Amino acid sequence: MSIRNVAIIAHVDHGKTTLIDEILSHCQGLDQKESATRVMDSNDIEKERGITILSKNTAVNYKEHKINIIDTPGHSDFGGEVERVLRMVDACLLIIDAGEGPMPQTRFVLKKALELGHKIILVLNKIDKPNINHEKVIEDTFELFLDLDATDEQIEFPVIYCSAKQGFAKKNFEDPDEDMSSLLECILENVAQAPDDQESAFQFQVTTLDYSDYLGRICIGRVFQGTVQVGQDVTLLGLNEQGEEISMKHKITKLFSFIGLKRIETKQVGPGDIVAIAGIPEMTIGDTLTTDENPEPLPRITIDPPTVAMQFMVNDSPFAGTEGKFVTSRQIRERLFKELLTNLSMSVEQQGEAFKVSGRGELQLAILIENMRREGFEIAVSKPQVILKEIDGSKYEPFEELTLDIPEEYSGSIIQELNRRKGMMLKMDTLEGGFVRVYYEIPTRGLIGFRSFFLTESRGKGSMTGIFKAYQPYAGDIESRQRGAIISMENGVTSGFALFNIQDRGELFIKPQTKVYIGMIIGLHAKETDLDVNPVKEKKLTNMRSSGADDALKLVPPKKLSLEQSMDFLSNDEILEVTPDSLRLRKKILLPNMRKRSTPV
Repeated sequence: MSIRNVAIIAHVDHGKTTLIDEILSHCQGLDQKESATRVMDSNDIEKERGITILSKNTAVNYKEHKINIIDTPGHSDFGGEVERVLRMVDACLLIIDAGEGPMPQTRFVLKKALELGHKIILVLNKIDKPNINHEKVIEDTFELFLDLDATDEQIEFPVIYCSAKQGFAKKNFEDPDEDMSSLLECILENVAQAPDDQESAFQFQVTTLDYSDYLGRICIGRVFQGTVQVGQDVTLLGLNEQGEEISMKHKITKLFSFIGLKRIETKQVGPGDIVAIAGIPEMTIGDTLTTDENPEPLPRITIDPPTVAMQFMVNDSPFAGTEGKFVTSRQIRERLFKELLTNLSMSVEQQGEAFKVSGRGELQLAILIENMRREGFEIAVSKPQVILKEIDGSKYEPFEELTLDIPEEYSGSIIQELNRRKGMMLKMDTLEGGFVRVYYEIPTRGLIGFRSFFLTESRGKGSMTGIFKAYQPYAGDIESRQRGAIISMENGVTSGFALFNIQDRGELFIKPQTKVYIGMIIGLHAKETDLDVNPVKEKKLTNMRSSGADDALKLVPPKKLSLEQSMDFLSNDEILEVTPDSLRLRKKILLPNMRKRSTPV
């Protein structure tokens, strides 16, 4: 049986995971129980947010051929996932929304694939949408290939028109709607068969890690040449903590191949296949396994460096330890370093009792925090900060290319805010339906805290995406949040009476009967300065004239902040308390008089 290895790459929400659902269904890779939508997004957060965070692989049998398919994230914050799994494949299906055309993450993932020399098959998805211009989308994609210095062979890409949602694919736009056969035939015609090199020494490289309570660490990767059997001795070529090359002997204890959504235990694996190997706890991403007597490691996987960092600390608020199971520095350290075993694009540095966690963007760090709180951790985190570099004695910072689709009526205030954040407009296009598409180059620092402003200002109708461009000279100071915080100056439980008297001073984040402590932030002040208030004050019973007037109190519903909005809200003197049940904003220094003393005059 010949083997084809392909990855599916695309911008966020262009339909990668839905397309895999249809391919699996067409090839009977799903049974009735599994045939829910977006089966590849197995992580709870992936299902809730509708995005792919972790790359995953599956396989289908089609006409005596095995096709290994890898679903990759579309968001640049998870680019580390994309870069390493592309090493396992020989070609890519580039999915583009026939309505939107190429978008920022399209450029990001395509650039990675072209650099590795992969053949590209263009899949125009969502062609069932009204008012699409498929010819212009193909033309824009061709220009993108030229812009990314694609080879002559890569530019001659085949095109498949499909609707993953409706379950059809076809070679020509005018053809009648069929099933997924046209796409699968196109893969067989255009993707090179994996070399069947069985005589050479076994070579395998780890690109993804998994874990089982029964088997321990499971390493997933591609067999580049040779075969290996259960019980056979192999050499592990890796790096130690100092970055020095090491070599260790091991015995293969378990081998698995993939079909549909299942891992199938097998006794032997051969060249070109994507497989899982268990029983080698020291093995990590980028390591090589080989049976060669004079072993040489395969080229290690390199990825773009982190650009944003946050401090993770033990929660020391007055409510510490009341809601979480894991609260100590040791437990937080173990969890963070465990993350590094499967996530190459992050780094962790211990700084006393705190940990500096660096990643590719705010979203990647937010996903880690959300996973930890769901696992029962209590932590405190600081405001995200960009990672600066010094080059030739000058300060450099990361810049991003930002693309925004904005309702035209709200574009003025958003553009003004981007300019304030040191952004530079590159161009603006008018779209159908009263929208404009704006292209910006902006420091990553300027985007911290911008997302929540953008969603509010565009009334939730806008969309924005950004990709890392390069380190460029420092753009100068950017003003932080322009409004102060409303801060509790008492411990206790909030009362409707107190909140009613406070709500005119700004926007509240909490409702009556909420436990608060001194120094906890309960709202956003209407003015630039912080405001200390008493949210637990009760109405005096002696005030007989207004008895019964509580019925007339009308409280504005509080604004409930999400995790990302809470992270965006933070100023340098504030931290976010994260527990399995709550998100609480607070000042680093809780007592008002101590806080005032520490503020520079």
